[in-house]
Amino acid sequence: MAEITTSQIGNGTTAYGSDIVVKDLDLDVSNRVKDDTPVLNMCMSKKRKVNSTLPLWTDDIYRAPAVQAQATIRWRLASSFPKSLDTIHGAADTFAKAVKAMSGGKFEISVHAAGEIMPAFGVVDGVQQGSVEMAHTAPYYFFGKDETFAFDCAIPFGLNCRQQNAWMFDGNGLKLTREFYANYNVVNFPLGNSGAQMGGWFRKEVKGLEDLKGLKFRVGGFGGKILEQLGVVPQNLPAGEIYQSLEKGTIDAAEWIGPYDDLKLGLYKVAKNYYYPAFWEGGAQLSLYVNSKAYQSLSSEYKAILDTAANYAHTHVMARYDARNPSALRELVANGVRLHRLPKPVMDAAFKVSQDYYAELSSKNPRWKKIYADFSNFRRDQNLWFRFSEMSFDNFMQSQKL
Repeated sequence: MAEITTSQIGNGTTAYGSDIVVKDLDLDVSNRVKDDTPVLNMCMSKKRKVNSTLPLWTDDIYRAPAVQAQATIRWRLASSFPKSLDTIHGAADTFAKAVKAMSGGKFEISVHAAGEIMPAFGVVDGVQQGSVEMAHTAPYYFFGKDETFAFDCAIPFGLNCRQQNAWMFDGNGLKLTREFYANYNVVNFPLGNSGAQMGGWFRKEVKGLEDLKGLKFRVGGFGGKILEQLGVVPQNLPAGEIYQSLEKGTIDAAEWIGPYDDLKLGLYKVAKNYYYPAFWEGGAQLSLYVNSKAYQSLSSEYKAILDTAANYAHTHVMARYDARNPSALRELVANGVRLHRLPKPVMDAAFKVSQDYYAELSSKNPRWKKIYADFSNFRRDQNLWFRFSEMSFDNFMQSQKL
C-alpha cells in the first residue's frame, strides 16, 4: 500500500492499480479527481483510503462528502433483449453494476428483460411516458415512428463500429441525435455495438436476386425497408421469437447478430446456410434511453456517474463480441453450418436502392435530412481514411497464415 501526503497530491501524483493512504488529513484538503471522474470508496478519516487508478489533483472536483451526501435513488431499466444473451442484455447489467459501485450503492438500477415489465418494442414509449426511467434497446426498431431513429443504431451501408464511435463522440452524432430525441422526452447514451454483423440464416441458398422474391425474412430495423424493394417480405420479430418462427416455417430466413449470440439462440439447428455480411448493420449501436425529466432531476455527480458507466459498458460490449465470436463460429461450422458470402449482384442492387431511398427520405423528412447530411459527409471522409489505413492492413493480415 502506497502512502502519499497532501502536498504530493497537488503535484498530480499517480498511483496505478494501488491502494493509497493520504497521511496528513489534519489539513482541510479533499482528494479531487480530474475530468469529472467519480471516486470509488472514499471515506473521511485520519487516514483516508482511496481505490484509484487515476491521477489525484487538488484543483478540480469531487469531494467525497459531496458524493456521500447524494440521495438514494432506485430506477428501473427495461431491456429489449432476453436474459439468455449475456452480450447485449448483459450490457445493461454491466452499466447498472458500475453505477451502483461508483455511487457507493446509493444509485441502484434494476434491469428487466424484454417482456418482464413491457414488450421489447414498447420501451421507447415506456421511457417517453415515464413508465420507466430507462431503457436499453436498438433504436432502429422504431423506424416506423420516424426513420431518423436508425442513425442512433445503423442504416444499410452506414458506418462500422469505430466510425460510429467517432461520429457519436467526436463528430456531431451525439449532439444531433439528442436534438432529435428531445421530441420524445429521451436523453440517449451509446451503450454497446455489435460490430459488423452476419447476414443471417437461410433454409435455401441465395444465389442471386431471384432467390429473394417472396422470401419471408426476419431482419432488424431499417434493413427490411431496403430488402423489401428487392422482393423480400421483411418480418420484425424480437430475439425470443426467432427460433420458434424459423422452426415452424412461419419465416424462411432470419438474422440476429453474429456467431456468439446466434449459437445461443440455436438458429443453426433449423437453417444451415449462414450468410455474410449484413450490409444493413455494419456496426449496430445499442442505446441507453433515459427519460429527460428523470435525467434533469439528477445531481451533476449522478449525471457524471451515469455517463461514465455508459461509456464503460459501451466499450465492454464490442470487446466481448470480438473475443467470443471466433470460437462460436468454429463451433457452428463443426455443427454442419455452411458459410456463404452474399452474391455481389445482391449487394450492388441493395446499395443502389438504399441511396435512392435516402434521397427520397431527405426530400420529405426534415429530421432525417438534417442528420443524414452530416452523417453522409462523415461517412465519405471515414471511407477515404479507412481505405489507406484499416483496409490495407486488414487485407494483408487476412492473406497470411497465422
